[in-house]
Amino acid sequence: MKDKLVAIAGFYIDGFRQMRLGRTLWAIILIKLFIMFAILRLFFFPDPLGGKSDAERADFIIENLTEKP
Repeated sequence: MKDKLVAIAGFYIDGFRQMRLGRTLWAIILIKLFIMFAILRLFFFPDPLGGKSDAERADFIIENLTEKP
């Protein structure tokens, strides 16, 4: 069992070492993920609770969780 796991790990390590185009594609994927989660989050998902005290946070949450008549 251990020999099989070592052989599988060696197969993947050797494959990643030898790839050229794959490195470029992985770099593109990582850059896109960074843009999606880091940069777009700043513009489209502002932190409505940032900079508020605990009492203000509690009031904000209560207002948004309760039904308005």
